[in-house]
Amino acid sequence: MTRRILLAVLAGSCLQGDDEQEIWDLFTGMAAALSAGNAEEFLGAFNHAMPGYDSLETEVTALLLENEVRSSIELISNDGDSTARAVALDWSMQIVDMQDAGSVTQRRDPVRCQLVKQKKKWRITSLAPLNFFAPPKATR
Repeated sequence: MTRRILLAVLAGSCLQGDDEQEIWDLFTGMAAALSAGNAEEFLGAFNHAMPGYDSLETEVTALLLENEVRSSIELISNDGDSTARAVALDWSMQIVDMQDAGSVTQRRDPVRCQLVKQKKKWRITSLAPLNFFAPPKATR
């Protein structure tokens, strides 16, 4: 019996490690998509029914049409289980206006997300602050 409990605990910790890696891969992919100017790939991480999704889609699309973005993240926390997680990231962006290369905006803020696993894929169901991904002119 003790051996079964140990195996169950080990299996559970491996699964949690896989979930944490999947979450990290999701966010590093999102940061890379921003840096590559790919709004569709970035937005693919979200549940489209998320409150504020339409606004986020509009802002991210405008951000990437008007600017070159360099994006990076650092994980602050990743808590939860194999169906739902709460993640906090230290997200940095350098935004260079394509019309005026001398116009550079630096952003660095904690970004908090809630995620759920849907059909074996993690999807973001809430994100704050939403305006972090708005074009610089829209945040003034």
